[in-house]
This record gives sequence, C-alpha cells and structure tokens, in this order.
Amino acid sequence: MSELRVGLGFDVHRLVPGRPCWLGGVLFDHPTGPAGHSDGDAVLHALCDALLGAAGLDDLGTLFPDTDPKWKGADSAALLGEVCARLGAAGWRPHNADIVIATEGPRIAPKRAELRTRLAGLLGLDPDAVNVKGKTLEGMGALAGGAGVAVQVVCLIAR
Repeated sequence: MSELRVGLGFDVHRLVPGRPCWLGGVLFDHPTGPAGHSDGDAVLHALCDALLGAAGLDDLGTLFPDTDPKWKGADSAALLGEVCARLGAAGWRPHNADIVIATEGPRIAPKRAELRTRLAGLLGLDPDAVNVKGKTLEGMGALAGGAGVAVQVVCLIAR
C-alpha cells in the first residue's frame, strides 16, 4: 500500500471593493474580491498549505512571502502549480481534497461544479476527488466590520 499523509490548510481574506473575486481559480461576478498581495485566492492558498503541510514542506508564506514584490498580483493557480511540482520532487502526489468556503460574499453553490472541475484540473485529479462546500458566515463578517472569505481544506497525498 502507498504511504499516505493528510494535510490541513486554512486561509482568510477580507473582501474589498475594486478587486476581482478569484476563488478556487474561478472568477466570480461580485462587487468585492479578496484583498491580498497576490490575487488573494483564499481557496488556492488554503489548498497549497494543506498539500505542503501533508508533505512536510515549508508553508505558503515562507515560499511566496508577501514582502517579496515578485509575488505582487501573482496568479494563485501558478503558485499551486509550483506547490504541486515541489510535491512531485519530494515523491508525493495529490490524492483528494475536501474544501469548505465560508463567505458573506459570492454564493458558492452556482459555481460548485465549475470549482470542482477547475481544482481537479489544477491538481491532476478526477473531479470526483475534489469536493467543494459553500457556507455562510451567518452575519459574523459584519461583526468584524465587513465581509470576508474563510477557507478550510483537508487533503490526502500519496507516494
């Protein structure tokens, strides 16, 4: 049997006017988007950290620090590509991912199938190996003075 490892990733971003709303490598039609040094795609950031953690590699912030102008406005799908290449070099491959997206911003359900297909393509997996669930923040974003997106990812990697 292959050696297996589990990884857990988490990311959170404020949603602000004037930013494109990239989540999971999919552009949402929404008046606000995730603030961040890169494109702010919290889904891909949490997925990267889950994969890196499972493989025992450095985290996203260490590999692609927000203090480095090289990553300003970076496409998070390209960062995930680099993470997958690092996993491969260490002898690992993604096996599946389960993703929860909690937001008071765009509704996830209408793009759930597109998200699964896009994420599976980025990971080199079949869409049934990637699950996406949308949740609301039940008004808690308003308590903090605005809307945001929080993402949690659990993944399995194999040798």
